[in-house]
Amino acid sequence: MNLRDLEYLVALAEERHFRKAAEKCFVSQPTLSGQLRKLEDELGVLLMERTSRKVLFTPAGDAITAQARRVLAATKELRDIARTFTEPMSGELHIGLIPTVGPYLLPHIIPALRQHFPELQIFLYEAQTQVLLKQLADGDLDCLILAQLDDMDNFGSIPLYDEPMLLALPAGDKWAERTEIGLEELKGEKLLMLEDGHCLRDQAMGFCFAAGIGEDSHFKGTSLETLRNMVAAGSGLTLIPKLAVTEHKEDSGVRYLSVTNPCPSRTITLLHRSHSVRRPCFNEMARVISRLLSELL
Repeated sequence: MNLRDLEYLVALAEERHFRKAAEKCFVSQPTLSGQLRKLEDELGVLLMERTSRKVLFTPAGDAITAQARRVLAATKELRDIARTFTEPMSGELHIGLIPTVGPYLLPHIIPALRQHFPELQIFLYEAQTQVLLKQLADGDLDCLILAQLDDMDNFGSIPLYDEPMLLALPAGDKWAERTEIGLEELKGEKLLMLEDGHCLRDQAMGFCFAAGIGEDSHFKGTSLETLRNMVAAGSGLTLIPKLAVTEHKEDSGVRYLSVTNPCPSRTITLLHRSHSVRRPCFNEMARVISRLLSELL
């Protein structure tokens, strides 16, 4: 048994397809299939049932795959420990971001991170919060940049910046000429929201429900751009994080008002495994990002 065999096993568990798993591991399908058969022979158990259409893992296969993930994560951690003492700001760094942060934050921070840490190879992944948390726990990602939530106590976190939300409304709306609005003035309104799975939806709805503001159930967006376009078309109001507004001009058919009493906001944080040896690297990254965002927000 070797680590490469465990990588083949995990890839097959993720893809549930021998050809796709082989492509992911950059080997031929016969090589991957043959090594997994040898692994079964060595362990003395059947790991999967092979059919012409799909791959079904046995209970033993599921249990061993789960342990294989932990072994691979621990192996990566060993390499990271060594790198921390030799070249702390070099090597690969895999960062996950949520869709309501990534498109708006990355253009500002990536050039700066590459300038400050030229030996660091940065890989970026975008997904919803729960997917990213699992990938972080499994060791597939080194850190996450996302909105801070209450259920993240098992991870270490470094606050990056606080981001207010602005009210987006059509250019012809009755409040369009104002620059700010009190949250209490929106009582009885129904706002456009993102679909389930976006943490921004949960945070925005928390503020809205507390202020007597409802949700427009006729539409749920998949992205902030979709919500913005719906507002521009005169289909309603919504809350947009400020960083997502900085690159948009007021002539797009949308007006943005500051919200007060209170101002809805979210804390964007850098999340990592609590005992990660790359904490010094994360601290340096957080320092650079926080300084940049203080100028934008």
